[in-house]
This record gives sequence, C-alpha cells and structure tokens, in this order.
Amino acid sequence: MSWLDAGWQAFDPDPDLLTWIAEIRPTALAAAETPANIARWLRCGGTWFAGVNLLENDAEGRVAGSAPLICAARRAAEAVTGALPLDRGQISVTYPGYPRPGAADSPANFAFRRDRDAAHIDGLLPIGPERRRHLREPHGWILGLPLTECSGGAAPLVVWQGSHKIMARAFRRALTGHAPHSWPDIDLTAPYHAARREVFASCKRVVLEGRPGQAHLLHRLTLHGVAPWSEGAIAPRAGRVIVYFRPELTDITDWLALA
Repeated sequence: MSWLDAGWQAFDPDPDLLTWIAEIRPTALAAAETPANIARWLRCGGTWFAGVNLLENDAEGRVAGSAPLICAARRAAEAVTGALPLDRGQISVTYPGYPRPGAADSPANFAFRRDRDAAHIDGLLPIGPERRRHLREPHGWILGLPLTECSGGAAPLVVWQGSHKIMARAFRRALTGHAPHSWPDIDLTAPYHAARREVFASCKRVVLEGRPGQAHLLHRLTLHGVAPWSEGAIAPRAGRVIVYFRPELTDITDWLALA
C-alpha cells in the first residue's frame, strides 16, 4: 500500500541515503548537544529536544559540504508535488522517560501527549492566547529520517492509517467558498478537532520504529505523533534522533488539491 493510500510509507535503506546520514549525523548530534540549543528546544521535562529547523542544510539537503539528500522516499514525494526546496530540517530527539510534564504543560495537554501521542497535523499553528489553529505552513509532505539505532519502544513515530482522507474532507468543507489568500486567517480549530476525534474512532494506529537508512514518508494531512518511551527500551546516549523535512508548497491550494 502506497503513502497516497495509507497516508504513510516506510522505505528500505538505500546507498545514497546511508551516505547522506553518515555525512550529516555528526553535525546533527552536535547541534542537539549545544547549550544554547538545549536551552531553547528542550521540552517535556527534559525528555524531548524539539530542534525545529535546526539542521543547517541547503535546499537540496546538503549540510557542511555533504552530499545532497537523495532517496526513494523523496523521489516518491516529488512525483506528486513536483520538486520542492527543502526546509531546514527538524532535529527531533527523544530520551528515556518521554514524556514528562513540562513547565508549560497544562494537565490536559500532558495527558493528551501521554495518552494520544500528542497527535497532530503539521502546519496548523496555534495562534493567539487561545491557541486557535490556522493553516500557516502548507507543507507538501513529511519525510522522517532516523539517525540513531534504537530498540523497539524508544518513543517511535506513530501514524493513524487513512487519517489523511478524513482530514482532507473536513478541511475541504471548512475552506470551500473562501479565497485561497484568506485560508491562513480562517480558524480551523473546530473542524480539526472534530476530524481528529473521528480518526481516533475509526483509523488504525500504526507504530513506525525505523532505523538509520530507512525513510518514513507521510502525507501532509496524516495525523501523527510520538509514542511514550517504553520501559526497558534501549537507545544510545544521543537518544532517538530523527530528522524531519516538511517543505512548503508554493501554491496554497495544492494543500487540498494534490493527491
């Protein structure tokens, strides 16, 4: 089943991706251990380093003179969206004990992270004091690339299979009749939450463990999150490290129009 049908697809390691990982991994791991970055990005009681847009890559994924990011997953994604310049990658690191309550977490927010994997759709940003959800980053797709070897249960990525179809219907209803230039200003909180409840009730939750060299390609509207760290799970000192790319579409209407 392809990523367009299921909303996700796991790709086996290939030589080009393994080369890229070997070249950029030292830079990525060092960035996650830099004191200034830790002060800014360490969350969840010290168990998650968010590292948003922290990887200093160019539009083709080159980091400090490395090879460009070439892999079957990227080729599959760009067969749908066309070539997209890569955003700066997120260096996401989870550590044993994830999640623990953070200083900014309400009891409800922490419970949702613990019990529902903090399930979300990327690009719907919480705006204002009431954190209303708005489409401010219309991503083309999500590409997750594990950098460290971990045992099962070390806070893996999780997805809800087929959730992208439910989300697409909900957002299409909410945005139909509105000029595309106004989409970022439309409050999508209510349809988003209603669709998420439908997903929880009807879609299969799938755990994607992943190892270095593998790639996970997610549809931009797939509901996804991170599972709690299981007791006894093993990871290197660096933790479970995954680099995520979420390149943005040049035409916001493609967010709903593309497959």
